[in-house]
Amino acid sequence: MGRKNAKKKKQREKPRQSSGKVLKGKLDITRSGMGFVTIEGMDVDIIIRPADFNTALHGDTVRVAIKEMKSSGRRMQGIVKEVLIRKRTEFIGHLQMNKGFAFFIAEMDKPMPDIFIPLPNMKDAKDNDRVVVKLLQWENDGKRPVGEVVTVLDAENTNDAAMKEILLEAGFPLEFPDEALEVAARIPDSISSEEIKKRNDLRSIFTITIDPVDAKDFDDAISFRKLKNGNYEIGVHIADVSHYVEPETALDKEAYHRATSVYLPDRVNPMLPEHISNVLCSLRPKEDKLTFSAIFQITPKGDVKQYWLGKTVIHSDHRFTYEEVQTIIEEKAGLHAEEILLLNELAQKFRKKRFNNGAISFSSQEVRFKLDEKGNPIGIMIKESKEAHQLIEEFMLLANRTVAENVSKIKVNGKPLPFPYRTHDDPDEEKLLPFAAFAKKFGHTFDTSSPEAIAASFNQLLKDVHGKPEQHVLEQLGIRTMAKAKYTIENVGHYGLGFEHYCHFTSPIRRYPDIQVHRILEDVLNNKINPDKKLEEKCKHTSERERAAMEAERASNKYKQVQYMKNYLGDEFEGVISGVASFGFWVETIEHKCEGLVSVNSLLEYDEFRHVETDYCLVGQRSGKKFRMGDKVKIKVVAANLTKRQLDYEWVVTGELATEKNSSEKGKKKK
Repeated sequence: MGRKNAKKKKQREKPRQSSGKVLKGKLDITRSGMGFVTIEGMDVDIIIRPADFNTALHGDTVRVAIKEMKSSGRRMQGIVKEVLIRKRTEFIGHLQMNKGFAFFIAEMDKPMPDIFIPLPNMKDAKDNDRVVVKLLQWENDGKRPVGEVVTVLDAENTNDAAMKEILLEAGFPLEFPDEALEVAARIPDSISSEEIKKRNDLRSIFTITIDPVDAKDFDDAISFRKLKNGNYEIGVHIADVSHYVEPETALDKEAYHRATSVYLPDRVNPMLPEHISNVLCSLRPKEDKLTFSAIFQITPKGDVKQYWLGKTVIHSDHRFTYEEVQTIIEEKAGLHAEEILLLNELAQKFRKKRFNNGAISFSSQEVRFKLDEKGNPIGIMIKESKEAHQLIEEFMLLANRTVAENVSKIKVNGKPLPFPYRTHDDPDEEKLLPFAAFAKKFGHTFDTSSPEAIAASFNQLLKDVHGKPEQHVLEQLGIRTMAKAKYTIENVGHYGLGFEHYCHFTSPIRRYPDIQVHRILEDVLNNKINPDKKLEEKCKHTSERERAAMEAERASNKYKQVQYMKNYLGDEFEGVISGVASFGFWVETIEHKCEGLVSVNSLLEYDEFRHVETDYCLVGQRSGKKFRMGDKVKIKVVAANLTKRQLDYEWVVTGELATEKNSSEKGKKKK
């Protein structure tokens, strides 16, 4: 009995995770080579030593077993048992040729073994070529990983290599697997008469698309006709991607793996092969196309009287760009002006109603680059959301909300049907209070008593700061206080839009959750409901891929900014302080919206500065000089590092400090 109790006591001293249980997590490898696996729901990472990686690479999702530990005071250590998902299988680096084979050495800041390239896998690559290589196989048997050359990079085109590396770093493959391309190639281009008979035929109704000037993947179209009762019938027609991309095929698996298209300044890395994205599913003008539609009967006052959801076939009469539609709205004349002006009038009524109901009106400024034939930036344009963009936005929001409301009513065994809602939680109070205090310094009061009051305060603030120097900074800080939107089956509503139910239905060519929504909606309409028990896990994956795409897009924009500002080394510009840290402050130039860092070390000749977090500022110990978010400053461009995607600025001294500095320098010269 005593021995049994002693044994139980000994077991209790060990950590609960030391039982050899296999857990799932993501491997993070440091530059030193040590690995750490983060497990959801566990506060402490599991240490993985390099000898225990078992073919896992940085960012891979793995199964890890906890090693037995002698004392409970030490960090948990583990061993990778299995690689579940490779974050990336394509890498950029150089080849080293040998007789009959080559080794590929990856250009990475994380440790990675060389990849063996057999001669048949070389694709005309030569010794020391810079290439993209795909990892084909890597058995846990002590042998090196085996790969093949995907493409040889142009040594002179550093921009192309940089954009490809950004995509690969984020885990987006550059090529589609042969198996996925084979499935795509078998899809017929023509629409059968049998398929048209199954659908609501809307080809005779006036229909248009409105997209960016350089777009090729048109996922949405709008139809319009006046009804005899004085109301309008407006159809929101979305490319029926789910008709062509069938579940569990190699094509579907690859689309799910990518989960989103990635839009870089000089290219699109698509979720689906180009023929599907830009030809087969794209709602091109003067072509019959299969669509999934939300059709609304709307009064002239903007009230939705009824709606219909279902599969359709359409024929777009005209393809408009946003710029063309904006000109028609402003000049009240042009091709199909009557229909466009009526659609715009309704969209503005929807927009006003939305803001009255608690939506937050953050404006969006988009930096676009004018590029030469090699992808080098030769100009920067700032694009703002205008009425033409809002026209499309409001009708897409209406369709997304209507689909989510429709599905939210469905119950299976008394529980809500699992569905990938697009949700946005209420603001975090911890982030909101310092922001409210900061906004007060600019004369803006904030009511934090309820989510509705917060939304009203945000809208008043955004209205008050419009056109002022602090507008961009307060908008950016305000956005940071918000929770991140995500996909989940937990329907908590969308705070920013002011919607109780919301999903993504309108962009299935470039977003996988929209394909999931189409499939579930079709099941609901056909009364063939089959709940997906793994849907929440899939929602987490698509949310993670969306964040990775956004990071890649930010990194590529930063690269272009650095590339562009290299032409202005030594030049001075007006800017606004866009961020503050203990080591310096960031400044965004007013002219180009290019952000760079003013290091605190470069300020030491004027004063020593300390960081005041609550005031988002640096304060001079002697002078009391403040550098605060939103302040206008003058900077000089002193360095542009493309490898690090980093701009360094220096503060250009003005006012009293400039006079003091000049006097000090004159005094030194006299001595």
